[in-house]
Amino acid sequence: MDVDLTSLTIAVLGGTGPQGRGLARRFAAAGLDVVLGSRDAARAADAAAALESGGRVRGTSNAEAAAAGDIVLVVVPWDGHAELLGSLRHELAGKVVVDCVNPLGFDKQGAYALPVEEGSATQQAAAILTESRVVGAFHNVSAVLLEDPSIESIDTDVLVLGDDREATDLVQALADVVPGMRGLFGGRLRNAHQVEAFTANLISVNRRYKAHAGVRVTDV
Repeated sequence: MDVDLTSLTIAVLGGTGPQGRGLARRFAAAGLDVVLGSRDAARAADAAAALESGGRVRGTSNAEAAAAGDIVLVVVPWDGHAELLGSLRHELAGKVVVDCVNPLGFDKQGAYALPVEEGSATQQAAAILTESRVVGAFHNVSAVLLEDPSIESIDTDVLVLGDDREATDLVQALADVVPGMRGLFGGRLRNAHQVEAFTANLISVNRRYKAHAGVRVTDV
C-alpha cells in the first residue's frame, strides 16, 4: 500500500503509560507527528516533552488527541477500555482506530487471559465504535524495548487484525516504519482473541528467561 504516513497524525490514547510512550517514541523517530492523549492533559504534555522527539510529539487530553489523530491507537488499561471508547464515539467516527489492549489478569501463577463478552478487546471496540474502522495490532510488543532509546531495532512482527483491507494495510505500513518491526495481516477481527491472549504466554516466557520476547512469523 503506497501511503505517505508522514502526512498523517498518529494519536495514542493512554499515551502516558509505558506502551503508549514507547510507541510514540518509535513513530516520532521515524518522522511521524504524534499526539499523546491522557485523562490528564498536563501529564500528557509532560510525557511528550520527556520523549526528546524533536518536537514531533505533543500531549493533550484523550478527547483532543482523538480528534487530532488520523490513525488513533488505543493503549489504555482494560478496565477503562469500554468507558473511554464510549465517550469518544464522535471524535473517532470515520477514523482508523487501532486497539492495542490485552485483557489480562494476574495472580500468583502469573498472567492469564480474561474472558470478554464480545470475544476480544478489539471486537469490543468495534461494537462500540460502529462508525470507525477498527483494527487490532501491537499487542505483543515489549514496552521495555520500545522505551529504551539505546535499542535501535525492534525485532518483532506485529500481527494486524481486521475486516477492512485498506485499514489493515495502513496499520501494517505504520508498523513497518519502525526499524526491525514488520506488520503482517493476522486475520479477521474474530481472530483477535488469541493474539491478545498470547501476550500472557509471552509474559511467562519473559519471566522464565529474563527476556523481552516478541513474535516472528517464518516463511513469509
